[in-house]
Amino acid sequence: MFHFRPLAAFVIICALSSGAVHSDPAQWRAEWPDTDFSRSTINFAEVISGGPPKDGIPALDGASFIPVAAETRLDDREPVMTYEHPGEAPRAWPIRYLMWHEIVNDQVGGVPIVVTFCPLCNTGIIFDARIEGVAHSFGVSGKLRFSDMIMYDRQTQSWWQQALGDGIVGQHTGATLTQLPGWMESWSAFRDRNPNGLVMDEPDWRRNYGANPYVSYDSSIRPFLFEGDMPPHDIAPLMRVVRVGDRAWPLDRLRAAGTLTEAGVTLSWVKGQASALDTARIGDGAEVGNIRVRDAAGRDLVHDIPFAFAFHAFFPTGTWMLGQ
Repeated sequence: MFHFRPLAAFVIICALSSGAVHSDPAQWRAEWPDTDFSRSTINFAEVISGGPPKDGIPALDGASFIPVAAETRLDDREPVMTYEHPGEAPRAWPIRYLMWHEIVNDQVGGVPIVVTFCPLCNTGIIFDARIEGVAHSFGVSGKLRFSDMIMYDRQTQSWWQQALGDGIVGQHTGATLTQLPGWMESWSAFRDRNPNGLVMDEPDWRRNYGANPYVSYDSSIRPFLFEGDMPPHDIAPLMRVVRVGDRAWPLDRLRAAGTLTEAGVTLSWVKGQASALDTARIGDGAEVGNIRVRDAAGRDLVHDIPFAFAFHAFFPTGTWMLGQ
């Protein structure tokens, strides 16, 4: 079992009070009067309340940034989300802030982006926030599907699956956000590579930034608020995997090898990053390492590092890269 700190305790209390039962969209229309529930690509029985209501986990807008040299609060091993846009100063969004907000609506090089992190699935993904050329902003719906955050866009109140970037309910059903080649790495890896980079400053909210509300979650036996099949091949459901498209490389295999080149992709692992979902203090977390994913020309590739159960839930026919 893992131990709940304040945010996670609130989530589980609310979920239990509602029975965490499968919901019918008719029950949500009062909360979502502007969402077109007649348009969807999902089985609504797969959607449950995660506890907090719509915007109960507040997304951030227009984050402030400070120079790398001015940041003194982050531990070397703390994870950050990184995005290096051509012609712009590289940017980092610390997971210590995304843990409590899950979404940051931002802009880099004139391009609107949305930086996302779902703690329950360990999916840290950066998307282009334009839909058919129109900039959108996003919030946290309070709903989960296969334990993964359902986002919503503020312009049409459509629902989006964070792990996929897919529009699943509402006007934008069937659309897909473009994932950008961002990645998760340690603060020291970002800082040392980008001395002239920028890092998101601490938000002006009363939150225990730097603390992990889900103590020991990534070493628990089963995922939280998840109903679905466990991964095949005796893979632990909360093992991290490196997902590239519909392929998944188990982190333990990559860690043992250091470098793997398969299916036109080169993956590398070096130590130095703490798990954000282990100890009470994020910077003290167990070693998960820094991972880079590149093509044959050395360019960074779109990927993320979900838990194995989440990969299997969203890519049930995906390929497990086991090296056998």
